[in-house]
Amino acid sequence: MEKMSVKTWSIGLQHVLAMYAGAVLVPLIVGGALKLTPEQLTYLISIDLLTCGVATLLQVWKNKFFGIGLPVMLGCTFTAVGPMIAIGSKHGITAIYGAIIVSGIIVVLISSIFSKLVKFFPPVVTGSVVTIIGLTLIPVAFNDMAGGQGSADFGNIKNVVLAFGVLAIIILLNKFTTGFIKTISILIGIIIGTLIAAMMGMVDFAKVGEADWIHGITPFYFGMPTFDLTSIITMTLVAIVSLIESTGVYLALGDITNKKVSEKDLANGYRAEGIASVIGGIFNSFPYTAYSQNVGLVQLTGVKTKNVIYAAGTILVILGFIPKIAAITTLIPTAVLGGASLAMFGMVVSYGIKMLGQVDFNHQGNLLILACSIGMGLGVTVVPDIFMKFPESIRILFQSGIVAGGLTAIILNILFNIIPGSRAKTVQMEEKTAA
Repeated sequence: MEKMSVKTWSIGLQHVLAMYAGAVLVPLIVGGALKLTPEQLTYLISIDLLTCGVATLLQVWKNKFFGIGLPVMLGCTFTAVGPMIAIGSKHGITAIYGAIIVSGIIVVLISSIFSKLVKFFPPVVTGSVVTIIGLTLIPVAFNDMAGGQGSADFGNIKNVVLAFGVLAIIILLNKFTTGFIKTISILIGIIIGTLIAAMMGMVDFAKVGEADWIHGITPFYFGMPTFDLTSIITMTLVAIVSLIESTGVYLALGDITNKKVSEKDLANGYRAEGIASVIGGIFNSFPYTAYSQNVGLVQLTGVKTKNVIYAAGTILVILGFIPKIAAITTLIPTAVLGGASLAMFGMVVSYGIKMLGQVDFNHQGNLLILACSIGMGLGVTVVPDIFMKFPESIRILFQSGIVAGGLTAIILNILFNIIPGSRAKTVQMEEKTAA
């Protein structure tokens, strides 16, 4: 690695700022939903920043076993937020980390053959799963916009106005700004919203004063991991969706940097993500994936060297050892977070719909895959007791709307698009019907 200049460090800092909102929103939302104490939340944010840095360094450091060697930043995938909240609420926070660790190991094990499995996860499958995940997150955002479920001031007008104000700021920044400002519009919206909330007396600065300047890291901070099969299946599905999303990031960066991305490169990239997720599980952080928002920054700055990503990863690691930084983040009122979350979660739904835009819906089978998978996912989410009388072996597959919808999409895709002759017969029948 060559000597890094001030310019390299400054562009690295820009990469950190571009992904910072996404990086800290995940622990804030998950920690808030699981009712963590301020001290636990501060730790969660700190360790998330640190492991984001470690994961990024693992990915950019190309070697024989892992690392794609492209200027890519890693952060927690938003598709994991809803599943983690659901797992934590039902089985406890230790089940989240058990599922993350196992799903990370599975990713490492399948990394070399995943390119051969991609046909089982076309856009009609991944788009359906991502859309289901996004739709199940929207109620979380609305609860936060009202002040947080169970809070004494839930639904207070000032909470709702503040939340929609933050959302308006984010929308206006996206409409009337370009470049880097537009890239960090959510971060700016959160900062402005928090400053307004402070003037309204809604921010407690005591938590920052109580936080330490430096702290160590603690493996299994929240307790030893526990392993629940449904939770593991859920997080493995999330990991597979993340790998497919990351593939697009890798190929885009390969195009931008004029580097051919081989099958071995992809396997190394997948393996790095799996290792990063295992590390996240051990240190009670999160599963990590390639962040697409940083791809735009590579193109915007025109700086394609890996050194800026080494700098960005190092900055994240340093920030992770400073609880004061994490404590400042915890000052964000729930309503402010809710306004920003609505935009972020809505984007998850939008991204799912964008993925579905690649699907040939003239094929009746694809319409059924989408209809049944989203219907199953939302149905199980809204009426979770529908399978309560079934044997445990069946119930375990349908306790999560994401698992139920995801498995439905995979099975129907195999039926309509993989089994030899099935699609051809369907097309012939459709042509006859049309005639």
